[in-house]
Amino acid sequence: MMLPLRPQALLESASFKLWTVEDVALNSSLQTALDRFIERENLPADYAKTVELWFLPLAEQLLQLVAKSKQAPIVGVSGCQGSGKSTLASLLVLLMKEMMGVRAINLSIDDFYHTHATRQQLAKSVHPLLATRGVPGTHDVELALQTLKGLRQGGQLAIPRFDKAMDDRKPVAEWPTVMTPVDLIVLEGWCLSVPAQHDNDLREPINALEIHEDTTAEWRRHVNKAIQTDYADFYGMVDFLVMLKAPDFAKVAEWRGRAEDKLAAAQVAGQGTRVMNKAQLERFIQHYERITRHGLKVLPELADVVFQLTDAQTIAGKL
Repeated sequence: MMLPLRPQALLESASFKLWTVEDVALNSSLQTALDRFIERENLPADYAKTVELWFLPLAEQLLQLVAKSKQAPIVGVSGCQGSGKSTLASLLVLLMKEMMGVRAINLSIDDFYHTHATRQQLAKSVHPLLATRGVPGTHDVELALQTLKGLRQGGQLAIPRFDKAMDDRKPVAEWPTVMTPVDLIVLEGWCLSVPAQHDNDLREPINALEIHEDTTAEWRRHVNKAIQTDYADFYGMVDFLVMLKAPDFAKVAEWRGRAEDKLAAAQVAGQGTRVMNKAQLERFIQHYERITRHGLKVLPELADVVFQLTDAQTIAGKL
């Protein structure tokens, strides 16, 4: 395996070049790593073709971005639930390591949720719907900023972890540690970089949750204000944005349902994962609906790369 090179040395390296499908086939280390990745993530066998066609060119762009940057670039991967953003973020880290020995790390916005206790307090002081994690306003933005900045500095850094089964942040003693600085940060999230809506767009409810549980629009206005204020610096740290664009919001419920079926199977296998029934899932998804619909409309114009997804969660092409 190639030894790591500092970013400024990448472009001057004789080994820095555009990779092709043939290169992957000839590079046994990369091919083995991809095979193991596909098996570990339980991906279809033809996912390797997706990597070759779409994600290797993206990795090339990111390598050049790293080479030209004085500090670790932050690459955002934004997409609705079930779009494959977590898989892509992990894959990009693997490609960075195997192709050029770049020290990369992937983070999820989900690991920066407020603690259960803090969200319960927000539910009491602001609005009951803030007890449910997910929307802007339920993340510890300051912790996220500290983590991103820490990854660009020297030393050892603990990376926050959130336990969704317990609906709470893991104890600090259980957070993994990394040596910094790293060369590339990949940050994924369902609402990442989605801008705020116009106030007029908040007036009319869009689903049963907003009709019955946000009658005064207080919750959605609080979320929108959080995007405009608290999340401005957080989203502003993203240097390069990739969007995985679903065909429409209807697919989100379908894809999220599939994920829940997998959790149910894991529970049967004795792994103790919490599972929502159909009614619970429908209500849960409605928390995400407004921002997801807005993101599908406006984020393609803001992203650096947009992958259009098919109904089957595969890539149809780039927009």
